[in-house]
Amino acid sequence: MVADRSTAITRNALVIVAVVLCGAALRWLGDILTPLLLAVFLAVMIDGLARQILRRLPHLPRGAATGSAILLSSLVFVACVLVIADQAGGFLQTLGDSTPKLDRLMRESAQAMHIRSPASVNELLAKFNPAQFLGPIASSLQGFLSGAILVLVYVGFIIASRHAGERKVVRLFRSRDERHEALRIFLRIRDSIESYLWIQTITGAMIAVASWLVMVAVGLSNPIFWAFLIFIVNYVPIFGAAAAIVLPALFAVVQFDSWLQGGIILGSLFVITFVVGNIVLPRMQGDSLNMDPLVVLLSLAFWGALWGLAGMFLSTPLTVLVMIILAQFEGSRWIAILLSRDGVPEAMLEAGHNVAHTFERMG
Repeated sequence: MVADRSTAITRNALVIVAVVLCGAALRWLGDILTPLLLAVFLAVMIDGLARQILRRLPHLPRGAATGSAILLSSLVFVACVLVIADQAGGFLQTLGDSTPKLDRLMRESAQAMHIRSPASVNELLAKFNPAQFLGPIASSLQGFLSGAILVLVYVGFIIASRHAGERKVVRLFRSRDERHEALRIFLRIRDSIESYLWIQTITGAMIAVASWLVMVAVGLSNPIFWAFLIFIVNYVPIFGAAAAIVLPALFAVVQFDSWLQGGIILGSLFVITFVVGNIVLPRMQGDSLNMDPLVVLLSLAFWGALWGLAGMFLSTPLTVLVMIILAQFEGSRWIAILLSRDGVPEAMLEAGHNVAHTFERMG
């Protein structure tokens, strides 16, 4: 009995040490892994879109469906970039025209808090000396563009090497049962990540469209810019939704003379986000993720600390991936139980659909 307890303690200690070492390795390899993982999740979405096209057009060749999915995804991405770039100019122009209003709000806020306020926004900017930030900003933009190109290159290679990867999986396991089990786990991981990404896309689009209608009704400037921004930040759990609610309301306070419009936008966007997040999202999501809500928040903090904004975008699907893998080993299964919502991480593996057909196709 004592020996068994000692063995369990040793095993758990080794798991904890392994987790710490893995975290350090992930931080060290962040510049390499983040574009690769972004490319993997983008490839998953493209593959899912290709399979949706094949379901509706079953006589279409697989290569043509994949090409159509890539083309459609590229067009959507380019359209989003062009719209945001076009609307950003109008947003900055509106912000520049609102400088007198910003000066007044600064004075009123300073008086309410009994602190000294700068004479104007220009004075505040002069103290900060924006010129010193131009270099880091330009470097960040250059890094973003090079990272985006690297992600697209990775996506191309991942899609091109997919069939070779399937053959490697078949030869990796000698036993048919082992291959069947590995394929079941792989399909469940793929389906969970794909489900999460598509659900976030659909619900983000719902929130963005509803928010756009509210902003147009109120008369907020650049509603398309805000709608696209809301759609993008909703991929970040919790904090993305908060930013999507607060930022347009703050801009409305700057644009309008009354606080009423800002209050309307704040209340309306909160109701929209609450309804979609607490009624629509759970119905669409069901038990596909089986993650504790506290774990979602902690994973956001953990992956964000490791990889910054990219880690925040990837936090939930990465945690799902980790939980499914940890559930397969007795020594780490207790971590998967703690990460799961109902204490049964194996529930995520119960519904690997159409496994036999896929196995026969691969074998």
